[in-house]
Amino acid sequence: MLRPASESGNGSLRSVPLSQARSTPRRRSGGAGWKYDEDMALLRRQLLTLCGLVEERIDMGFCAVLERDSALARRVVDGDVEVDALELRVDETCRRLLALRHPASDLRLITAALKIVVDLERMGDLAVNIAKRGIELAGLPRIQPLPDLERLWEACQRQVRSAFACLAAADVGRAQKTIGNDELVDARYHTLFTELLALMMEDPKNVHGGNSLLFVAKHLERLGDHAVNVAEMVIYMVKGKEIRHPRSRQRG
Repeated sequence: MLRPASESGNGSLRSVPLSQARSTPRRRSGGAGWKYDEDMALLRRQLLTLCGLVEERIDMGFCAVLERDSALARRVVDGDVEVDALELRVDETCRRLLALRHPASDLRLITAALKIVVDLERMGDLAVNIAKRGIELAGLPRIQPLPDLERLWEACQRQVRSAFACLAAADVGRAQKTIGNDELVDARYHTLFTELLALMMEDPKNVHGGNSLLFVAKHLERLGDHAVNVAEMVIYMVKGKEIRHPRSRQRG
């Protein structure tokens, strides 16, 4: 799991990964400059902390589904307030930084953080949704073994971890690979979707549980989409290149 690391006030994301910067902010002239460096370091720490928290909740949510562990699922649901609170703190830090003058590379980080934190908060919500389905499934008969469900989970988990790792390391190459691997998550989702529909049509007893698993599958697929969003913003953060919505940009 990605863990927050010590950060510095160095604003150059092209040369200094978020997770490998110095722990002491570089002093600039004047009190405002010192506060600015502190807030840049704080923003990096907050983003990585939120990534680690979201990844933990996603893992717990899916484990609750697999193990039919309603107690674990309720921990995920109850813990969502922590994700929301950290999202608000990231927003507050970004607003303080936007009120000050800053180099272009720092501005890209601040702008990217404002977008990434939305995806992270939604990923936390999806973890809660998965956990809620786990509570439902805990009281239902198990459907036959579903290896495609675990395959979808593994593909999704790789995407989430890869997206968070490329954010921590400001790794454009890994971000591009994460974006390219999204098709595998989609393929796994469609395979599982078809399998679940077939099981529900074969036996009415599978309808309730199968419907819950369909929601789990969709939530996992959406987690993969948000991981791609994070990877796209890493490329913007490092290179200043916007790669989202290519068709819309072509029309413009």
